[in-house]
Amino acid sequence: MTQGAPLDCRREQFDLPPDLHYLNCAYMSPLPRAVMDAGVEGIRRKADPSGIGPTDFFEGSDRIRARFAALVNAPRAESVALVPAASYAVATAVANLDIRAEHNVVLTMEQFPGNVYSWRDVARRSGAELRTVEPSRRAERGGDWNRRLLEAIDARTAVVTLGPVHWTDGTRFDLGAIAGRAREVGAALIVDGTQSVGAQPIDVTALAPDMLVAAAYKWLLGPYSIGCAYFGPRFADARPLEETWIARLGSENFSGLVDYVDEYQPGAIRFDVGERSNFILGPMLERSLELVLELDPRWIGRYIRDISAPLVAAARELGFGVEEDDWRADHMFGIRVPEHVDLERVQRLCGERRVFVSQRGNALRISPHVYNTAEDVGALIGVLTESVA
Repeated sequence: MTQGAPLDCRREQFDLPPDLHYLNCAYMSPLPRAVMDAGVEGIRRKADPSGIGPTDFFEGSDRIRARFAALVNAPRAESVALVPAASYAVATAVANLDIRAEHNVVLTMEQFPGNVYSWRDVARRSGAELRTVEPSRRAERGGDWNRRLLEAIDARTAVVTLGPVHWTDGTRFDLGAIAGRAREVGAALIVDGTQSVGAQPIDVTALAPDMLVAAAYKWLLGPYSIGCAYFGPRFADARPLEETWIARLGSENFSGLVDYVDEYQPGAIRFDVGERSNFILGPMLERSLELVLELDPRWIGRYIRDISAPLVAAARELGFGVEEDDWRADHMFGIRVPEHVDLERVQRLCGERRVFVSQRGNALRISPHVYNTAEDVGALIGVLTESVA
């Protein structure tokens, strides 16, 4: 990460229409022009595959690992696996954890389903308790929710699984405290960082999660259907979900692939999805990781926080519910619509004014990025103001 000063707007690096107010990176990020170019070049290479050699199946993947490792401060690039989705990494973790009837699994209410269904399945099969921690019903609920999470972790907890922020409204979770409590009872910590990695600093060396995954298509500014997952020492001898040939030791030697071996490539490479050497998505992810490292998540988050400040102030003044600053992520947050405001009217006004946000429950989820301007934020303030008139 090389950025050493606050960021200015980078809209020129994206291909967004000038009249579009896209405040919805938590849904799906626009592709930077440089990432699009990498994908087009990948298509051209695949159009004439004679230039794709055996080393190309490995070197691009290794560069992706190195960049993601740098982004999350992983000790080794080999601790990073290439996965098609967050749910794939979660399923890998579930398949290798010892979860029995006397155990419980702690997770947050309304967690993203990609980090829920595997836990529901293992709870049904094992008889373990799925301990879903609910927040209070107040708009400002972060502090109380964190306290309830810590209280839910006990001597019978086998796994704690959540994201650094809640995907529906950006409520921040104190992962440091939660990780410490999980270690006290010997529980595994599984983190879905899809809604955080790339927009806020994540240090797996300090945090020591057992697994952290991030899909590429949101805050990593990358393509869909690819992502990265860090696996810690708990999974050093674990089994992958699939036995892909490229994860075996010596697979670089194409002429010897029928000389089958049982030993895996080092570290988390064994967990790579089959056909991980995607010659289109891979270069796109590599370039998007480079861009995120150049911008630096510390400054990305600060830019989003600063540009969002007038919106937060205006929403509170107009009577909308917004989480307390201490428990609200810098890069995404929810604006809860009061009962007397017609949510359908808010949505209609957004559509008319080309303001794109997500609705999650009775909240508008706001998630700008470095391509957003003060005009984008002002357009949403205008919608909120008119909706209460």
